[in-house]
Amino acid sequence: MGKQRVLITVKTYPTLSRKHGETVCTAGMREDGSWVRIYPVPFRRLDDKEQYSKYDWVECQLARNSSDPRPETFRPVDQHELVPTAHMDTADNWRDRRNLLLRTARVYDKLDELIAAAKANEVSLAVFKPTQLIDFVVEEDEREWDLDKVREMREASKQNELFEDNTWRETFKVIPKLPYCFSYKFKDASGRQSQLQILDWEIGALYWNCLRSTGGDEPKALEKVRRKFMDEFQTKDLHFFLGTTQQFHFVAPNPWVIIGVLPIPHEVQLGLL
Repeated sequence: MGKQRVLITVKTYPTLSRKHGETVCTAGMREDGSWVRIYPVPFRRLDDKEQYSKYDWVECQLARNSSDPRPETFRPVDQHELVPTAHMDTADNWRDRRNLLLRTARVYDKLDELIAAAKANEVSLAVFKPTQLIDFVVEEDEREWDLDKVREMREASKQNELFEDNTWRETFKVIPKLPYCFSYKFKDASGRQSQLQILDWEIGALYWNCLRSTGGDEPKALEKVRRKFMDEFQTKDLHFFLGTTQQFHFVAPNPWVIIGVLPIPHEVQLGLL
């Protein structure tokens, strides 16, 4: 299989893996609207030229990830190919993003349909349109990473990989764990009410930025996050990027989580002249 062109639409907040260390689940869309999950990606270990942003195009060779049965999951043959080659901007009222993500790709609006597709192992990534936002939920979580995982990562970091540039090991620090879980409560087109956790990198980065701007005042920081994700996004044509987790893909009653948000502006309807 040759190189594939993928528009990066999803980067989740980093998690710790005993096998892969600190990893980021990256997902994106091919030009035909089909999804691909690229995992594992040690994103923060890539150098500045290799660190792609959301809505960057990357071109890389991908191979099926045999350790993950979900149909869209691939691994990079060479992680150093994950270099941005172009960027999809928001010109003309987000025309290019709208055409690919909301017209070329399939957009779901009923969660039961996605749950059934996941159980059949047909789909594990999707664009989803909620009918109504009900609430933005904040719940306290553990404030520190699992110490056993951190210890294993530190031990692994001492073992240099042959033929690899290992300079990152000298300065790399594990990203702080988010002390809160964020979720949306919403209704879908069938009237079903659900609550799904938001794992997007951007909500984590927003929380830390708000915390710094408020001088460490957590309630004020959380209120700023809520105003962005609830109040501001309610004024947009909000869509979710949904994904299943490998652990619960086949077994959970609802295996889906929100791995990204698309707060796209409403289309301008031009009146007849």
